[in-house]
Amino acid sequence: MRLQDKVIVVTGAASGMGLAIAQLFTREGAKVVAADWNGERLGTAVEGIRASGGEITPSQGDISDQASAEALVDLAVSTYGRLDVLVNNAGVMDYMAGVGELTDEVWTRVLGINLNGPMYTSRRAVRQMREQGGGSIVNVASTAALSGGAAGAAYTASKHGLIGLTRSTAWMYAQQGIRCNAICPGATKTNIAETMPQDRLDPAGAARAGAFAALVPAYLDSLDIAQLALFLASDESRYINGAIIPADGGWMAL
Repeated sequence: MRLQDKVIVVTGAASGMGLAIAQLFTREGAKVVAADWNGERLGTAVEGIRASGGEITPSQGDISDQASAEALVDLAVSTYGRLDVLVNNAGVMDYMAGVGELTDEVWTRVLGINLNGPMYTSRRAVRQMREQGGGSIVNVASTAALSGGAAGAAYTASKHGLIGLTRSTAWMYAQQGIRCNAICPGATKTNIAETMPQDRLDPAGAARAGAFAALVPAYLDSLDIAQLALFLASDESRYINGAIIPADGGWMAL
């Protein structure tokens, strides 16, 4: 097994890419702390993984809250004795508004979940990983981290920021055995659209993003992203650090 006995925290683990990652990682022998804000979905996900023989511990909470985010690392260490891998997957969409129409409320919410949360978890994880002699952080970014056309100003800024956090972390701690890489999924079948209700969409911004979305060459399954995350979490990628990897069927080759 490629992750035998590795201890891994996965955020946004109750559905979509996070659930696919948690399922695949436990099948590969990992012990997973699964975090999500939706307690009902998290319970269903954990029940299914345990029924399949996977070892998993749930944690419901708000990743944008510093105490809740840092507690995930502490839970992994208190339950399993260490932390080998952190997967920052949790995220929400904005409402496609450009900066001229962007509200403070949306900016604060999106940046809090998509960027502050990964910073909180990564900061705590790095401190733990240094004590252990190494570890791996996998950040799930987006096509919006590489382009200005995929979403509104808040989401785009949050994912660009996550790339900066990834590169800084990779460089700062490379000599301490800590790796940090980012996946940039393209159009992927998840339920993230639930965080973007139609009645709140900015019409002009949605139209501009729609022009970009019309160029999508392929729609990925969550498992496609999970398989890439598995490689980055495993020792097979031990010399890959600071990589920003599109998984989008060639969308960013435009």
